Amino acid sequence: MATSYPAANSRTQTNNRRSITATAMLSIALSATSIHGFAPPSTTTISANPSQLTTPATLTSPRHHTPLCMNIPTPTIDGGATPEEVKSAADAAPPPSSFFELQRASVSAAQMAIDDGFTLLEVEFPPLPANVLEMDDVSAYDVAKANVNLALDFAKSFSEKGVAVMLPDESELNIMKEDLEMEENPYPGVQITSLRRAEEGDDRIFKPENVLIGLLGRGSGGTVKPSENTNMYIIVVASAQELPDVEELYEQIKDQKDEDGKSPVIVFYNLKLDILRGDLGAPAFPGKDFQDRFLSRVKPVYYLRTRQYSRSVSQPPFIVNFQGCIFRSYPGHYQTLLDTGTGRYRKVVGSDVRPALGEFKEQLTDALREEGAIAKKEDEGALFGFLRTGYKTTTWWEDEREDASNDWRT
Repeated sequence: MATSYPAANSRTQTNNRRSITATAMLSIALSATSIHGFAPPSTTTISANPSQLTTPATLTSPRHHTPLCMNIPTPTIDGGATPEEVKSAADAAPPPSSFFELQRASVSAAQMAIDDGFTLLEVEFPPLPANVLEMDDVSAYDVAKANVNLALDFAKSFSEKGVAVMLPDESELNIMKEDLEMEENPYPGVQITSLRRAEEGDDRIFKPENVLIGLLGRGSGGTVKPSENTNMYIIVVASAQELPDVEELYEQIKDQKDEDGKSPVIVFYNLKLDILRGDLGAPAFPGKDFQDRFLSRVKPVYYLRTRQYSRSVSQPPFIVNFQGCIFRSYPGHYQTLLDTGTGRYRKVVGSDVRPALGEFKEQLTDALREEGAIAKKEDEGALFGFLRTGYKTTTWWEDEREDASNDWRT
């Protein structure tokens, strides 16, 4: 006779309800809400008719297709906007108000960078709204799944010449494919695969040599292979220890050319490279020369980084909380934006050189001084100001380095 366990069944049902609730909230947040956590409503309007809503968009050249260029003027063969006008419009582009708008803008920015000859691109933005990321039921794996889904949507716009969305290894790939119930080719011209792939016939689940190679940071041992008929590689959910595999892939494909004479492109998709760079030089991680040799050559083409700060003041309320973001949509410059607390950002300053995080914080602070929210520098005193900021306001990789490229900051 079967024995029932009411308490165990109750716990199982409770966990199932939590899982269903978390999944439902994630779906609602991604499909129906504004990404208010990192971008206020935009003034950009998008018109669509029913036939457009049922037909998936494909991208061949955003410079010649106005709908994908959002509010950026489009140069044409017969004339139209000049490169200067395109850049001026991109300089004033607002942050996106939805993931739909974000995807369109990031595709447009990436295509324009590719047209300008860049082959190492960075696309960075929060993959979930801030209110979703703060939910207790949202794990790092939920964030990874969101990044994979967003990367696949991004890939569809470039599928004409073949796109590979790449996870670090086959184990992570198999888990993700099973969880998302996805085949190797989820869309025409798009495949989901891994950087490290075993030799044909090697069916081992656990490969100790890969663990040893990864810990020593001495390359993949020949297990990194490019994909056939692929002109774009989108790297997702990779750690700092796995970034040398991306360099190895780049060395294998950099001399390849398609029928138009262009080399394959590698997109670093929501990898949080700013954080991964901080791990370089630590034991079991790549050395700091990896930034100079490779990562400094990665061009941020669509970049949205939010930051929150607190500052003590001598009058009520004694603590001032403020936040802002660095936003860039290629070929535009880097915008320092201050959250006004009304669901909108105010542009503080724009620069063709990406500000260091310490400089970005100071730019937001200066804007608050102008508004009278905090005391001016002369009222604080030089010593007190120095104690707040310290002697050094940049990290090592933000400094000028002799052997590094400036692509990561321009």
